[in-house]
Amino acid sequence: MATVSADRAAAIRAAVEPFVPTVVDLAARIAAVPAPTGDEGDRSQLVAGLFRNAGVDELTVDELGDVVATVRGKDCVTPAVLLAAHLDTVFPASTPLTVRRDGDRLFGPGVGDNSLGVAAVVILPEILRALDVRPAVDLLLTGNVGEEGLGNLRGMRAVMEAHPRVGAAIAIEGHNLGRVTHVAVGSRRLRVVVRGPGGHSWGDYGRPSAVHALGKLIADLATVPLPTNPKTTFNVGLIEGGVSVNTIAPTASCVVDLRSTDPASLRRLADRVDQTVAEMQDGVTATVEVLGERPAGVVPADSPIVSRALQTLRVLGIDPACDASSTDANVPIGRGLPAVCIGLTHGANAHREDEYIESGPLATGLAQLVLLALGLADDLAAGEVASSTQTEIAVR
Repeated sequence: MATVSADRAAAIRAAVEPFVPTVVDLAARIAAVPAPTGDEGDRSQLVAGLFRNAGVDELTVDELGDVVATVRGKDCVTPAVLLAAHLDTVFPASTPLTVRRDGDRLFGPGVGDNSLGVAAVVILPEILRALDVRPAVDLLLTGNVGEEGLGNLRGMRAVMEAHPRVGAAIAIEGHNLGRVTHVAVGSRRLRVVVRGPGGHSWGDYGRPSAVHALGKLIADLATVPLPTNPKTTFNVGLIEGGVSVNTIAPTASCVVDLRSTDPASLRRLADRVDQTVAEMQDGVTATVEVLGERPAGVVPADSPIVSRALQTLRVLGIDPACDASSTDANVPIGRGLPAVCIGLTHGANAHREDEYIESGPLATGLAQLVLLALGLADDLAAGEVASSTQTEIAVR
């Protein structure tokens, strides 16, 4: 793996600096278009149009709304580098998408998660032309759907299925410049539904209540010992059920989130939930519905892709940090491919309507993206990026 010189890093940072206002403007424009998970169509159309205007070599939009633009490399046969920025947000379509500026800060729902990431991949072809640089292999640039919540990474899965020649991937988020996510936090999302006979709270007193049974089930699961290393977590995020205050509840349900960085630990916890549900008695029945699964895995910290990502940040004057998270990078990591997730700038309040990003560090974040994408393309062309992930699909 060839190293990046400080002079080259400085030159690229200087070259991308003039693009910062354009990227911020694009982020504001993208953030103003609703894109709740599962309903990203309007934003998908906008991004497809932006890519067309950017003059990419090839453009496709699949039935889910995933937009994939191709920047041709010198070698079109060698595996490609995938740069993935998700289109969707956590905000429902009814959310007022008011975007405003205050100094070097851009405020608005989803501006950093992930309108800025999408804006960066949209502007990348223009930056490469300004640099008069052609990547060593093809770059596939995406605005993909279904990253948030119960989207289950369906957009990234579809992109990977449609482009089996991807050899390495970079997931791009607006926040957390300096972070290199190389550990994929796997998850299993479940809906547990409890059913009982129901009845009147006075006249039928003594009949089992689905609400009472569900409460006991949750309390039992909350006492299960979980490892701290590898970190493994259990959370009930939603509870529904019952009919009225004076009705013995005939149904009750909850949505459960199980997470771990270790596939085996996640599988054991999921098995424990299944076992506890199966053992429910006292006149009630319960079913478990799988709402979503995300693979867990680790790209070793000394692997070529992580080493290059860390070196890129250091040469730009940033002390990097490795971390674990659940991102679009889970999908390639789960398939044994080298992948990381990076951030472009600093900000705060992600998943809140007062979310903001800072434009000041963005030139460094864009330089990081350019250097990492071109460096990985060089590494793939030279056969220096191996599928060295330590992974397996979390739960089937």
